[in-house]
Amino acid sequence: MPKNVIVLGTQWGDEGKGKVADLLTKQAAIVVRSQGGNNAGHTLVAGDKKIVVRLVPSGILHSSCLCLIGSGVVVNPDALFGEIAELKAAGITDAEQRIKVSAGAALLLPIHPAIDKGAEKKRGKNAIGTTGRGIGPCYEDKVARRGVRVGDLAYPEILKEKLRNLMDYRNFLLKNYYAEPEISFDEVYNHLLEIAPRLLAMTADVSAILAEARSVGKKVLFEGAQGTFLDIDYGTYPYVTSSNTVAGGCCTGSGAGPLHMDYVLGIAKAYTTRVGGGPFPTELNDDIGEGIRQRGAEFGAVTGRPRRTGWYDAVAMRRAAAINSLSGLALMKLDVLDGMDELKICTAYKLKDGTISQLPPLAAYEYADVEPVYETMPGWKESTFGITEFTKLPANAQNYVRRLEELSGVKVAILSTGPERNQTIFLDDPFA
Repeated sequence: MPKNVIVLGTQWGDEGKGKVADLLTKQAAIVVRSQGGNNAGHTLVAGDKKIVVRLVPSGILHSSCLCLIGSGVVVNPDALFGEIAELKAAGITDAEQRIKVSAGAALLLPIHPAIDKGAEKKRGKNAIGTTGRGIGPCYEDKVARRGVRVGDLAYPEILKEKLRNLMDYRNFLLKNYYAEPEISFDEVYNHLLEIAPRLLAMTADVSAILAEARSVGKKVLFEGAQGTFLDIDYGTYPYVTSSNTVAGGCCTGSGAGPLHMDYVLGIAKAYTTRVGGGPFPTELNDDIGEGIRQRGAEFGAVTGRPRRTGWYDAVAMRRAAAINSLSGLALMKLDVLDGMDELKICTAYKLKDGTISQLPPLAAYEYADVEPVYETMPGWKESTFGITEFTKLPANAQNYVRRLEELSGVKVAILSTGPERNQTIFLDDPFA
C-alpha cells in the first residue's frame, strides 16, 4: 500500500497544489515542504475561510498532521512567524507546535530581498520576474557555501562569523554594483539572536522523522512548490526559480530516499498559466485569455500579479510526465472552461525549420520561433461547477479530459470542479 506520495506542479506553478495537498492531508500523518521559500503561495479553502500559506505546509489545517520544512527550503523567520500569527487568528492555535524545521535549512536574511530587487532592477528589460523576496540570492549563498543555516542559531559566535562573511560580500555588491543602501550587520545579528530561541524550539532532524514514519507505516505527503517548468535545471532557464521543483527535489530537499516514494501526483490546470517573464507558447493575449483569467481568478496568491493565460500544452506535459515519473494527474479548474464554444490543445511544436517536435526545447531562447500546433475540440455550455461524479459531466467535458490523458500520457486521478474541497471528482486515490 502506498505510503509516501509526492504532489507537485507540472506547468509553470500556480496549478492549485494547495487544494490537492489539503484534500490528501486528511489521510496523511505528515506533510513535508522540501524546496522554495515564502515566494510560493498556496491558497487553502476551509468553509468560508481562505488561508494563504507560503512556508507552512498545507497540512496545517488538519490538527493531527505534523508539518515539516526540509533542508531544501529557504526560511525567512519573520515570514514564518507571520504565517503562524495569521493561522492563529484563523483559529489554528497549535500551528507552531506542529511545525518542525530542519536545522539544515538556509536562513533567508533581510539582505537577500535587497539583493533580489537590485538584481531585477539591473536586468532591466531582461528581468526574470522574481517575487523580490530574496529566494534566489539565498540559494546562491547556500550553493556558494557562505550561507547561514537554521542550526547556526544555536552557536552565536559561529553565527556571527558566518553572518559577517555573508553580509560583507552582499553589502559590497549592494553599494558598489546595485547602487543600493547597505543593510546593517548589527541589526540583523541582534534580531537573529532575539528570535533564535523560538526558531530553535521548532528545529528537528526532518530526515530522521521521515525514516521513522516509514518504518511504522505512516502516510507522508511531500508537497512541491512552484512547477516543473520553473525548475532550475529543467525549466525555461533563466526564467525559472532557484530550486529543483521536480520529483527528485522532494527527495534531496527532505532527506527521504527516492526508492521510498510510492506515488507521484502531478497537478495541472485544464488550461495553462504563467507568472513573470519567459516563454509561453500557448499564451492567449486576447479576450479569450482575459476571460479565462477573470473566471479563474488568475492572480498570484502571494503577489497579486495577473497571471498569463493560455491553452493546455500537452507537449510540455509529456516532458513533465517523464521528468517526474508521474503516476497520475490532478486536473484543476475544469469549470473555468464552461461556456466556451471550442477549446484548443497544443499537441506539438512547429520549429523554425518546419519540423514538428513532440517535446519542448531545453533552453528559453529556443522558444523564440516555436509555433504551437493545435487540435480543436468542441466546448460545452453546461456548468461543471461542483460536480463530483465523472459520468455527470457534460459529454464534451468528459471527452476533453480523456483527450488530455491521451495526449499527455498520464491518467487523471483527481478532477477539480471548484475551489472547495468537496468540489472534486476522485478517479484514483494516490494513498489507496
